[in-house]
Amino acid sequence: MHSVRIGKTKLVAPNLTFLPYRLHNGFKQFLLVAEPVEQTLTSGVAIRAWGYNGSTPGPVILVNQGDRVQVALTNQLPENTSVHWHGLIVPNEVDGVPEIGAGPMIKPGETYVYDFEIQQCGTFMYHSHVISAQQEMMGLGGMLISLPARLNTDREYIILLQEWAVQTGADMGMGGMKMDTTPTSTKAGSMQSPMNEKMAGDTQVSSQVVDINPMSMDFNYFTLNGKVFPDTEQLRVRYGERVRIRLGNLSMNSHPMHLHGHEYRVVASDGRNLPVEWFKNTINVAPGETWDIEFKANNPGTWAFHCHKPHHTTNEHKTDMGGMFTVVKYV
Repeated sequence: MHSVRIGKTKLVAPNLTFLPYRLHNGFKQFLLVAEPVEQTLTSGVAIRAWGYNGSTPGPVILVNQGDRVQVALTNQLPENTSVHWHGLIVPNEVDGVPEIGAGPMIKPGETYVYDFEIQQCGTFMYHSHVISAQQEMMGLGGMLISLPARLNTDREYIILLQEWAVQTGADMGMGGMKMDTTPTSTKAGSMQSPMNEKMAGDTQVSSQVVDINPMSMDFNYFTLNGKVFPDTEQLRVRYGERVRIRLGNLSMNSHPMHLHGHEYRVVASDGRNLPVEWFKNTINVAPGETWDIEFKANNPGTWAFHCHKPHHTTNEHKTDMGGMFTVVKYV
């Protein structure tokens, strides 16, 4: 399931799912599985990456300010890992940076339960903090949204920005691509649930499965929630709606996100509402930042929403439109 309704507000995670939880003794209990995944970026192109619960980015974690949460992380990777709760105020022992002693190192095959209270509300992220240069760029990240007691929007979209050095052999100076002709699928051991069925179904296509180089600076694929245009989902709106887009960036580059046909208000940054809002049509989302923007759906049509770095709206630096590009479409 990639959308949920909270009161009158519809929250949508395009091309992703929301992580299910169970309530037990006053805790919201979540299960995350860090594992190798095969992620389809667009029709015919899939990558060998790392992710959570069968996808990169991982599923969106949805909580409320004041919740007590327990997140059980099972490590099915070939090396140690952790989870850092980016921007959240948590006890030091669950901060997820084991190299400095701020949380444990989770070895392959082990499970650790992160236990903390949600003190803030806003847009946050989660990601690995072990060998970050490798594990983040392999895809170990996701969005965490902490909701206030009451939402005043009609529709909200949650989008994580990532980038990939895909080893196609053409533009990277490689000797050729490593290819697997078997159908792409979620790896064995992934947590399966009704919320994951859509994502599993999305990857049941025949694709060229290629490696990525997490240590390279030569990025040639730029994704919104793990997809590139034309496979990015449309952001559908109705005339008169108040629409919020929650953006996060776990890539190496900044991404100036530009919306055609509208001005939007910049309403929050790094999980905190801004004391003074301002109008923009382009907001630069730097690595590690989150930004919340809102606009009134008052100009019908099909409008581009994209990164304004021209190379970031291509796939493999070809001239066709691709990359960090989607549309806001009135329905």
